[in-house]
Amino acid sequence: MSFSRCALLWARLPAGRRAGHRAAVCSALRAHVEPLPGALGRVSAVASSSSSSASGGSKAPNTSLFVPLTVKPQGPSADGDVGAELTRPLDKNEVKKILDKFYKRKEIQKLGADYGLDARLFHQAFISFRNYIMQSHSLDVDIHIILNDICFSAAHVDDLFPFFLRHAKQIFPVLECKDDLRKISDLRIPPNWYPEARAIQRKIIFHSGPTNSGKTYHAIQKYLSAKSGVYCGPLKLLAHEIFEKSNAAGVPCDLVTGEERVTVEPDGKQAAHVACTVEMCSVTTPYEVAVIDEIQMIKDPARGWAWTRALLGLCAEEVHLCGESAAIDLVTELMYTTGEEVEVRNYKRLTPISVLDHALESLDNLRPGDCIVCFSKNDIYSVSRQIEIRGLESAVIYGSLPPGTKLAQAKKFNDPDDPCKILVATDAIGMGLNLSIRRIIFYSLIKPTINEKGEKEIEPITTSQALQIAGRAGRFSSKYKEGEVTTMNREDLNLLKEILNRPVDPIKAAGLHPTAEQIEMFAYHLPDTTLSNLIDIFVDFSQVDGQYFVCNMDDFKFSAELIQHIPLSLRVRYVFCTAPINKKQPFVCSSLLQFARQYSRNEPLTFSWLRRYIKWPLLPPKNIKDLMDLEAVHDVLDLYLWLSYRFIDMFPDASLIRDLQKELDGIIQDGVHNITKLIKISESHKLLNLESLSTENRSRLSGTLKSQARRVRGTKTVGSKAAEPPVPNGGEKSLASRLVQQGLLTADMLKQLEKEWLTQRTDGKERTEPGTYSKGTRRKKKEPDSD
Repeated sequence: MSFSRCALLWARLPAGRRAGHRAAVCSALRAHVEPLPGALGRVSAVASSSSSSASGGSKAPNTSLFVPLTVKPQGPSADGDVGAELTRPLDKNEVKKILDKFYKRKEIQKLGADYGLDARLFHQAFISFRNYIMQSHSLDVDIHIILNDICFSAAHVDDLFPFFLRHAKQIFPVLECKDDLRKISDLRIPPNWYPEARAIQRKIIFHSGPTNSGKTYHAIQKYLSAKSGVYCGPLKLLAHEIFEKSNAAGVPCDLVTGEERVTVEPDGKQAAHVACTVEMCSVTTPYEVAVIDEIQMIKDPARGWAWTRALLGLCAEEVHLCGESAAIDLVTELMYTTGEEVEVRNYKRLTPISVLDHALESLDNLRPGDCIVCFSKNDIYSVSRQIEIRGLESAVIYGSLPPGTKLAQAKKFNDPDDPCKILVATDAIGMGLNLSIRRIIFYSLIKPTINEKGEKEIEPITTSQALQIAGRAGRFSSKYKEGEVTTMNREDLNLLKEILNRPVDPIKAAGLHPTAEQIEMFAYHLPDTTLSNLIDIFVDFSQVDGQYFVCNMDDFKFSAELIQHIPLSLRVRYVFCTAPINKKQPFVCSSLLQFARQYSRNEPLTFSWLRRYIKWPLLPPKNIKDLMDLEAVHDVLDLYLWLSYRFIDMFPDASLIRDLQKELDGIIQDGVHNITKLIKISESHKLLNLESLSTENRSRLSGTLKSQARRVRGTKTVGSKAAEPPVPNGGEKSLASRLVQQGLLTADMLKQLEKEWLTQRTDGKERTEPGTYSKGTRRKKKEPDSD
């Protein structure tokens, strides 16, 4: 529609109506006159320059993370349909044809791509745009006029693009602020995040050596002799050990973990020394000496950020690092960016350790001081039961046990006057416990792990893991001055030797993690986006230097999605999501949800409320399920204590809860002490199935894993016959064998499926005529490529 025609319609309006619509019509005319005639050519030029400046050489964002917002169609306007009064009511059928033509235009699709609308976003934006146009009772004046002009061929269909783009930015607000989001998520040059540490010239000493080499001892001696110091450990147990050792040596030391704060000074004043878990260290407090233990965990996919923060941020005149030599090169590179040199001190193992030439093969061959290492709870239960059948007593240690129970079991195993001489444990013994072990026996060599992408993998243990566990045998401070290592099964022994003889791969990158402030800034630009989606977009937009990676945040996102529907401020929501929980424990997850709900109602979580919630008092466990339930309750009390130090007013009874937790720890200790009885009861009630893998399947699985490890690490040619697992009957591998070797199926599951299949098949035969198959078991000739 021409300008003169619009002016004519304007003149026909009554004077009273003109004043009411003046602002709307003027803005409509400006929108119509300025950007739209010849819009495609000019907008294309603007788009190309805009997209080039916006990209700035950055990677294209993963648009699958952009969740569209809902833009509701407009209802009837109180002022009436101004666009229809200025022109005419729109014919919806004509408008639909125009929109379909607009969508199919290649030029429009290309223009959309220049503005960040790939095929997926373009399609979603168009569907929303079309629904908005077709379902609105009245449209804005500007878009009504342009649609009317296109109907009369007074404008081109391409002139809809500015309105379409405006709508697209409404449903995908990230398109409007991509440059700002890239700046916020720029994680390059992390040393600059710690100005206090950069203001001093620190001395970095790397104590490098294997387990039981004395590297941590020498670092701790420097810590104890300093005027002030901080010890940063990976576990609460290690922080407790240094806390007790320091105070026993006459050096007042405080304890700080996520769930606990202990000050030793009578007036509550902070001591000059502190032992803490690495996540809890202060990067603003000045110290003379800092010790960062297990520095190789800087590569950990989930927790590596904490070691990076401590390494770059601690304000200490001397920073002592303890860990594997695999981290030396990376630490040296990182310190080069801060202008600090690294002094490396190498240590050798204090006691000899040897890999035996024979496997244990039978639990009848156990000796005092043996430790059987398993990588699953079922194996722990099975081995403990078999040891008890042989008239022997064993201690049990696994990851989900409370720290007090672990220490009690370790003390029982170490006590020379206790009849318990065998230890059954997971790799939880690799750190934090002083154990008197003569021989380490690997029950298996496969362990489920989580990679950097958050994906579960079942592979042989790494060289680093094997050395860490094997190194627990024959420690300098124990009564066994020589250590031995072997496997339970003969087939695994060669693989263990191969793993232990490989060089440890050097660590190539350190973990990083977005801060609460960065997430808040993201939320400012994307206020209607969920926290889980904010994290996804942040990680996708983030830029890191070559020596860093962004840590996996699946646990954070899990908690964010769990409490998404609860009304909380962003900062509070962020804190709840960083709370450490075991997402495999339903009761712990539901407790996080309940705690957040109580918080949102401004209802303090008191001691009496929590007692009712966990149904205290709790009875001693009668079977393994009861024991696991008690462990979950202990984790819930840990969660309460963790939150109590972040929200003191809402979680006010930390001291009472700690006393309750100690009482619960005692109940769990009694249960673990009688674990073989619990296992026996669980088996009799069919609550536990502990049939072990057959020798044949173990052999096949071990051979498969060995070939996989060789293919992954390039020690065998891919596709070579030597690398293939054994194939039954010389034919193609069965589906069952492939599922077993991938770790998706165990022999126990296979037997159960076989029983169920045979039962169903028998029932089917009874219901059908002889010589025929029932519908569910009809067979089909196997195609050559059916696998």
